[in-house]
Amino acid sequence: MQKPIDMTAYHDQLKVALADSFVRETLDKIAVQTLANRERIFSVIDEKMHIAGNAAAKDYAMEHYDELFAQFKKEAEKRGAVVHYAATGAEAKAIIAKIAKDNNVNLLTKTKSLTSKEILLNPALEDQGCKVVEGDLGEWILQLRDGEYPGHLVLPAMHLSRYQVAETFSEVTKHKQDGEDIVKLCMVARRVLRPYFASADMGFTGANFLVAETGTVGVCTNEGNTRLVTTVPRVLVSLAGIDKLVATTREALNAQYVLARNGTGQPITSYVTWMSGAMQHSRSPDKKTEYHIVVLDNGRKALEKDPICREALRCIRCGICANVCPVYRMVGGQAMGHVYVGAIGLILTYFLHGKDKAKNIVHNCINCEACKTFCASGVNLPAVIAEIRARLNEDEGSPLESSVLAMVLSNRKLFHTLLRVGKWAQKPMTLGSPYIRHLPEIFVKGQGFRALPRIADTPFRDMWDQLKNTVKPDARVKVGIFAGCAQDFIYPEQLEAAVKLLTAKGYAVDFPMTQSCCGLPVQMMGERKAVEDVAKANINAFDAATYDYILTLCASCASFLKHSYARVLRNYPELASKVEQFTAKIIDFSSFMHDVAKLSPEDFKKSGEGVCYHSSCHLCRGMEVTAQPRALIDMAANYKKAEEEDVCCGFGGSYSVKFPEIASEVLAKKLHNLEATGATTLVADCPGCVLQLRGGEEKRNKSLKVEHIAELLARQLK
Repeated sequence: MQKPIDMTAYHDQLKVALADSFVRETLDKIAVQTLANRERIFSVIDEKMHIAGNAAAKDYAMEHYDELFAQFKKEAEKRGAVVHYAATGAEAKAIIAKIAKDNNVNLLTKTKSLTSKEILLNPALEDQGCKVVEGDLGEWILQLRDGEYPGHLVLPAMHLSRYQVAETFSEVTKHKQDGEDIVKLCMVARRVLRPYFASADMGFTGANFLVAETGTVGVCTNEGNTRLVTTVPRVLVSLAGIDKLVATTREALNAQYVLARNGTGQPITSYVTWMSGAMQHSRSPDKKTEYHIVVLDNGRKALEKDPICREALRCIRCGICANVCPVYRMVGGQAMGHVYVGAIGLILTYFLHGKDKAKNIVHNCINCEACKTFCASGVNLPAVIAEIRARLNEDEGSPLESSVLAMVLSNRKLFHTLLRVGKWAQKPMTLGSPYIRHLPEIFVKGQGFRALPRIADTPFRDMWDQLKNTVKPDARVKVGIFAGCAQDFIYPEQLEAAVKLLTAKGYAVDFPMTQSCCGLPVQMMGERKAVEDVAKANINAFDAATYDYILTLCASCASFLKHSYARVLRNYPELASKVEQFTAKIIDFSSFMHDVAKLSPEDFKKSGEGVCYHSSCHLCRGMEVTAQPRALIDMAANYKKAEEEDVCCGFGGSYSVKFPEIASEVLAKKLHNLEATGATTLVADCPGCVLQLRGGEEKRNKSLKVEHIAELLARQLK
C-alpha cells in the first residue's frame, strides 16, 4: 500500500513522471487515437441516448441497492451460486480466504479486478499460503514487478515499454528476452501462464455488471485468459462492488455498448463472459463448479447517500476520463491516482482509501471538463472533485494562500483596491514593458515558463463613463457586460473591442459597477464560503430582469456563471428565482456575435492574415460552443486550423500556479501545434487563455501575435 506523502514530495513525484519520455509519448498517442477512434465509432449511434441510459440505470440502482442485491442473490443462488455480502474490505478478504481454505486451495488464478486491489486481497491470500497468479497480461506484468500499481483502468501496464517488459520476463524465465519482438514476449507469457491456468484450484474474477433480474455476472475483457480462469478451476469466486448492480440485462448491454467504445474504441470487447450460476465441471464431485459471488460495500452505500458526490457511483470504469485528461497525458496514472486513476481516481481515492491519500492528488485537476464531456455515464467529475477540495479545506483547514485569496475575492472593494495599488507596485518589475519582467521567485514559484502581464494603467470600469456615451441607452435590446477580473483590470482593450462591435450593431450596453470576479478561482481552491459570497454579490450586481442578455468575453466565467451558480447557491432558496433569471441570460461572446448579432462576411474587411484558434476548454465543453468562433474568424481573416485545437492550454487559473511543472508542458505542446499552422495571429475566447498563450509565446521569443477574438473582429470591422 502506498503511503501518504506531502505536497513537496508529490511535486517531486510529478517531476519524475514528466521526465519519462516513453510514458509521455505513449500517452500522447493514446490521447490522439482515443478521440479519433471515438468520433468515428460513435458517429453511427446516438451517443447521448446511450449515456443518458447508463446514468438513469445507475441512478435507479443507487436508490434500490438493497432491493436489487436481494433479487440478485435470489436469482444467482437459484442457479447454484453462493452469494455473500461484505460490508468492508476486511470482511470480503475473510470470506474469500475462508473459501480458499475450505477448499484446500494452493493455487489461485485471477482475471482483472481493481476491486481486489482496492481491498489488498492478494497479500491476504498469500499470508495463508495460497499462490496467487494474475491472469490478465498487464496485471501479471505488474505483479512480477513487485505488485506495481496500475497506470490505467483498462490498460494497467501501458506505462511500461516493451524493453521494460522484456527485462521483467528475463528475470522470471532466467533467459534473456528480446524487447524488440512483442509477439515473442506474448508467447513467453503464454508459456509461463498456461500451466497455472491448467492446474489452478480456484479462479477469481472481477465484474463489470451484476444483473439483478437473472443473477448474472458479466465480465468484459480483450484477452481469452478470463475464459481459462472461469472454466478450468473447480472453485470460482467473483468479487464486485455493489455499484456494479443493474436491474436488467438490457441495462447491462447498454453499458457494455458504451464501455467498449469509450475504453478501447471497439464496437464490442473481444470477450464478454456472462456467468449465471454454477457451471458444469468434470473434476468436481457433483460435476458443478463451486461458484461464490462476493458483493462489496466498502463505503459505496455511504457515498450513495451523499447528495453531491453520489454520481461518481455511475462510473463503469471505461478509463476515458484518463485518456482525454491533459494532466494524465503528462504524468500518467502512477502520479494521478492510487488504485483507481484519472479523474474518477481522484474521487474514489478520497471515498475508498481516505483523505490522506487524496489530499494532494485531488488538486491535480485542471478543470478542463474533458472528462465530463466524454464520460460514459454523464458524471460531472470536475464538480465532484471541487466538492472534495472544499471538504478537505473544511476538515483540515485551508492552506494560507487559499485563505488569503478567499478573503480578498470575498471583498470586492478590497480586491479592486489591491489591484489598483498593484498597478503602482509593479513598476519596478515591468521596466516599462507590458509584462512583469522580474517577479521575485518567492512570490510565485516556477512561473518562468511564461511572461506574466502587468496590471493595466486604467481598468475598464474607469473607462466606462466615457465609453457609455457612445452606446444607445434606448436601443431595443439591452446587453449587460460581465467583465470578470482579468479583462477589467488586465485586458480592458478586449472589452473595448466588444463595446465597439455592440455599438456598431445598435445594442444598448451596460456595465454594473458592483460586479466582481466570477468566483471560479476560489472554487478551484476549495473555498466554499468565498464562492458563495462572490456569487451572491454578482447576482445582486445585475438586475437580470433589465437585460436581454448578460454577455461575457471570458469562456471560464460564462460556463461557471451559467452552469455552476445554481449549484453554488443551492442553500439559498430565497435567491433561487434571481439565480435562474441571471443564469438564463448568460451568453458567451462568440455565440452572441454569431447567433444574436448575426455578424456576416459583409460586416468585415477581410484580411489576408493567417489566424489560428485555441478553443478554450470552458467554451467548447462547458458552453458547447464550437462552430461560431471558427465561422467568425473565417469572416474576418484566413482561418488556419491547428491540431488538437480543443485541448487545454495549461492555464486552469490557479492550477498553473499550483502545478507549473505540468502547466508549462501542456502549454509547450499547445503552442507547438498552433505555431505549426504558419499563422501570424492566434485568437482565443478567454482572457486566461490569452494570458497563458501570449506569455508562453513571449518567453519562447516567437512571433505569433495572441489576442482575444473580439479584438480581431473589431479591428477588421468595416
